[in-house]
Amino acid sequence: MTKPKVENNGLKIVATNRKARRDYAIDETVEAGIALLGTEVKSLREGKASLADGYVQFEEGEAYLVAVHIAEYSFGNRFNHQPTRKRKLLLHKLEIRRLIGKVRERGLSLIPLQIYFRRGRAKVLLGLGKGKRAYDKREDIKRRDEQREIRREIKGRSR
Repeated sequence: MTKPKVENNGLKIVATNRKARRDYAIDETVEAGIALLGTEVKSLREGKASLADGYVQFEEGEAYLVAVHIAEYSFGNRFNHQPTRKRKLLLHKLEIRRLIGKVRERGLSLIPLQIYFRRGRAKVLLGLGKGKRAYDKREDIKRRDEQREIRREIKGRSR
């Protein structure tokens, strides 16, 4: 839980799920709003969120963000929020139907990649992807190492 990072395009990134791109092959990304309580927004502005175990669940034609931890607001009172409650995602109905179809039909997962603020509104970037096997992860590491070696060779020759 670090201090939120402000990028030059007006995004204030609160939390990123660094394990997501390692564990999943992300095909598509979708931006969604989140229905939050006041203390949750204040806690997010302080950068106190974790997406490590989060995922999206569909119930009765609506999408919910599950198992995402937003710490209790430090100056909150007895009306503070529960840190790991289900949070409704704000998506268009057609978008939800399309995502439900892809998740059910092709066995894909919908996981949160980032939580950020855009123009003062809390947004979540969702990744639609398939889980990687252990050998897929090893292949990615091998490919990354090969690219690093190639860059070193090119850099060494240019000197």
